[in-house]
Amino acid sequence: MKNTNIINTIADLRTVDYLSGKTGGKFRMITKVRGGYTSCSDARPFENELMFNNPESIISGYKRGALQTVEFCPDGADYYLTIFARVGKKVKFMDEAIMAALTVGTINGMFYNTNLMDMYQYKAVNSKTWADKAFTMNVDAGAPKTA
Repeated sequence: MKNTNIINTIADLRTVDYLSGKTGGKFRMITKVRGGYTSCSDARPFENELMFNNPESIISGYKRGALQTVEFCPDGADYYLTIFARVGKKVKFMDEAIMAALTVGTINGMFYNTNLMDMYQYKAVNSKTWADKAFTMNVDAGAPKTA
């Protein structure tokens, strides 16, 4: 089931759709440590459940600039799918479930020096505060509702 509510104006940000329709699985994170090399860590079982319930937490639990890649292994599978990838200052692609849950505050706090922080993107989805969503339309509370 593809999420059609995603609004993406960032030209070099691609989307994947591996998480929708899944009921469980495991997450693995590749991070850059202080020494400059990369390290791989698997999420613990309670973290996997939290990440399914709140997809934004998949990329928001690390220090700024540390997270490089997130991989997902569906239940019953023995392979990992990349659902978030960052190379330098560019996020190359992200799963639609993460995009739908991602807030402006997470981007401004953790990914401010990447292509995710884009004022044109924020304007396209009517974001006004850090609590607003960054890739799905935000309803303006003061605007009249149309049927």
